[in-house]
Amino acid sequence: MTRSRRDVLRVGLGGLAGLSLPELFRARAAAADAPVHQANTALILVWLPGGASHIETYDPKPDAPSEYRGPFQPIDSTAPGVRLCELLPRHAAIADRFTILRSVVHTGFCHQQGTQQLLTGHPVLQMKNQPDHPDLLSIAHRVRHDARRTLPNYVGLPPVNYSGSAYLGSGYDPFAVYGDPNSPSFAIPNLALPDVARAAQLQDRMSLRRQLDRLCRDVDRFGEMDALDQYEAQAWGLLTAVETRDAFDLAAESEAVRDRYGRNSWGQQCLLARRLVEAGVELVTVQFGGPLCGRVQNWDDHAVNHHVFDGMRYRCEFYDRAVAALVGEIYERGLDRRVMVVVTGEFGRTPKISYEASTGEGIASGPPGTQQPGRDHWPRATSMLFAGGGIRTGEVVGATDSRGEDAIDRIVGRGDFLATLYRHLGIDAESLSFEDHSGRPVPVLSDGHPIPELTAVA
Repeated sequence: MTRSRRDVLRVGLGGLAGLSLPELFRARAAAADAPVHQANTALILVWLPGGASHIETYDPKPDAPSEYRGPFQPIDSTAPGVRLCELLPRHAAIADRFTILRSVVHTGFCHQQGTQQLLTGHPVLQMKNQPDHPDLLSIAHRVRHDARRTLPNYVGLPPVNYSGSAYLGSGYDPFAVYGDPNSPSFAIPNLALPDVARAAQLQDRMSLRRQLDRLCRDVDRFGEMDALDQYEAQAWGLLTAVETRDAFDLAAESEAVRDRYGRNSWGQQCLLARRLVEAGVELVTVQFGGPLCGRVQNWDDHAVNHHVFDGMRYRCEFYDRAVAALVGEIYERGLDRRVMVVVTGEFGRTPKISYEASTGEGIASGPPGTQQPGRDHWPRATSMLFAGGGIRTGEVVGATDSRGEDAIDRIVGRGDFLATLYRHLGIDAESLSFEDHSGRPVPVLSDGHPIPELTAVA
């Protein structure tokens, strides 16, 4: 197929959900030698872009000097010996259903580097908006791809910033969903159209594609048009299947359930994630950004961005409710062995409080020139929450020192973190590699082993 013909066909197909689904299916078919994995497990990654403070969430330090500890106190939980920040009372009420990992360490000091190190397992030396290596979810999407599926296998609500499929190709990027699921006008493109209107619209677009075909078939020497018909059929099946539409339909939930998660974008994203894995989607990301975060719309609590303590107090009300509801329902609905929930950002925040002048814009900032407290980037100590996946819960793995500066027990690297998630997904990452753009095989993991405390128990 010549470049000009490919461009012509893209015009005819580009209207399909705005996602070029037939092209995604073509890209996946080009990698048909990848094994089809049938393990019935799923992963929900709740991502906190910017990096949340470990001290104001899962690793409080009440005995640290005042310039470190902040104003919040730890509270007891339902798990003996597990204490959390007072900003997370709903977490504390269900702490017997998750385990906290307090000792993740890597070297990515900026958001791009931190995200890409943590999700690819490879060292990242330069700040790039797209990774040089595919992330965990794109790799799992390729290994576990099955063309017979109706639902998309990897959904981003929305996708994680700075992640991507790299040399695997865009066919292994997520089905991206943007917007606020709590909004009355929220809709998945094409999936939310009335059945008759949607069918007519898609039929019109496919009719245009067939007209374009007639211009090209006589010069089609390699049967590519027949293959394109198959990809088109798969895209049609995804967009028109009742199962797909129903999985994304939050209106099917009771008012009580929707209230439990919180009537805001974060809460309804988590509820939608639960609906998707329950329907059979295996890989889901939820990203807690946007207006609920404040001026810079993420968790990047430099003093110039936020008054860190006002910001954490504000957003944790929504965060605490949404995550506790998700974890609770994973267990209540019998999904706790199949589905693993992981909550993290790219790093923690500096234990020592810094002070800078506020810009005076938005939630959690004072008037211009205000000196306010903040915390900066800190990959030397990151806390994560793990639930489901058949793991032992109600525990803490690892520890940091008395000020929260450095991990001192059960230190976990990025490779260990990824190996744990690959193990849950049934992927033998230690023996898996993919060719990069130069044709060189690149191991998925160069180091790391699953964390025993965070793997399924018999």
